[in-house]
Amino acid sequence: MATNEAVSIYTTPTCHFCHAAKEFFAANGVNFTEYNVASDIEKRKEMIEKSGQMGVPVITVGESLVVGFDEPKLRELLAV
Repeated sequence: MATNEAVSIYTTPTCHFCHAAKEFFAANGVNFTEYNVASDIEKRKEMIEKSGQMGVPVITVGESLVVGFDEPKLRELLAV
């Protein structure tokens, strides 16, 4: 991984863009923590508080927040 930043992704099992983001992380050797907000109510509340969004994925890279699978922004933040 090109960055020391902690990466987290808030997902649901049926979200196509969540799967694409996780595949992107795997292909680029990015370690991440996944939170399934379909089953984890506390993490769902946390995601909404951080992002103001109900939609997924919501991705955090350190203090940066990315709503949706924005590959160019993620490449920039992760230097990959």
